Amino acid sequence: MKQYIQTTKQFWKLLLLFLLLAITFSYAMFQGGFVSWYLFYSFLPFAVYALAIAIYPLREFKAERIISQLELNAGEKVNITLSFKRTRRFPLLYLIVEEQFADSQLLTDKSKAKKMVFPGVNRKFTIQYSIDQLPRGEHSFIGIRVKTGDLFGLFEKEVSLPLEGKILVYPAYKEIAYHPQESRFDQGSAVANERIQKDTSMSVGVREYQPGDRFSWINWKATAKRNEFMTKEFEQRRSHDILIIMDCVPTASFETVVMYTASMIRSIIQKGAQVGLLTYSGERTLIPVHGGHNHQQLLFAHLAKIKSQSTIPFSQMLEQENFQGRQYNDFMLVTAELTENLVKKAAFYANRNGQVTLFFIKKEKASLSELERNLIASARSRRVIVTIVHEKQFAKTFVEGNKG
Repeated sequence: MKQYIQTTKQFWKLLLLFLLLAITFSYAMFQGGFVSWYLFYSFLPFAVYALAIAIYPLREFKAERIISQLELNAGEKVNITLSFKRTRRFPLLYLIVEEQFADSQLLTDKSKAKKMVFPGVNRKFTIQYSIDQLPRGEHSFIGIRVKTGDLFGLFEKEVSLPLEGKILVYPAYKEIAYHPQESRFDQGSAVANERIQKDTSMSVGVREYQPGDRFSWINWKATAKRNEFMTKEFEQRRSHDILIIMDCVPTASFETVVMYTASMIRSIIQKGAQVGLLTYSGERTLIPVHGGHNHQQLLFAHLAKIKSQSTIPFSQMLEQENFQGRQYNDFMLVTAELTENLVKKAAFYANRNGQVTLFFIKKEKASLSELERNLIASARSRRVIVTIVHEKQFAKTFVEGNKG
């Protein structure tokens, strides 16, 4: 239907152009004299150019998009270069180039991705623009809209050039000094000073080198045999497997929940522990417990794409899970909503599976309500550690005053 309307408009504009030509020519023929013919010949070049624009194929343009980085962190800046080339040297007075995004939230200021250029008869030209403060997510480019016209705007043509592309924006993170926690419910909870380390006195195997491995861990014999760096695999002094369960119910603080989860994952892996992630956002996703830089990137990629699309409460999602037979030392629940059902379910896992820590996300400088205080007290009495996390204060997570 849209194409039919566009074709009809072009037809009437073309008819109007021929009508104007006929009127000016008739005026010159019947009126005669210098002025009337000057008017006709002055209008003739513009009419011819308008006709040329009407038949000029904009689809002859070939476009290429060059993105400075395909993987970034939220809040960073990306530079984009658009290159165009064509086969004909047809003169174009102007060209309006506009990016088309699948995600309307990628660019708040649309004018940055919409540029006017004056190519003239050039067959090649480039356009550059940047996007600041990238939001978390997987963002797709679907094409480029190109538009031009004649001097009077009588004929305007546009075409969408399909040109797909994607950038993955990982969640932002903050530095957190993670320490394993030990529950002492007669005196509250305390932070254990034990550092999770590998027992370097006993090698139990070899594996491929990973960023962060020490130089002294390289097994030179295995490296020579396989022609790639191999490091010794050591037995850990203490198994410390952590499963983080993130609430994906739509809330105003969801981005903070994602950022805090990413910060915790990075801190835990840097500490030498292993971590997994469980989310329910439309569909259930469980990333098994593991460690290392590659595993961190896998978790971050999932957090980059996740959306707050859970249709069931966090407590109900936990109720559907069955962790029996799976050995986790720690359960970490990250949520921005504290409810009585959630406290009950957290207490259930604390009594059956082991230690449960509930990280409660609050707005910056927001105080606890009376209901939230009562729920936190109830959780403490049921062997659940509650940590209050305020926005922009992640570093205070393991300060004694934040824990319950």
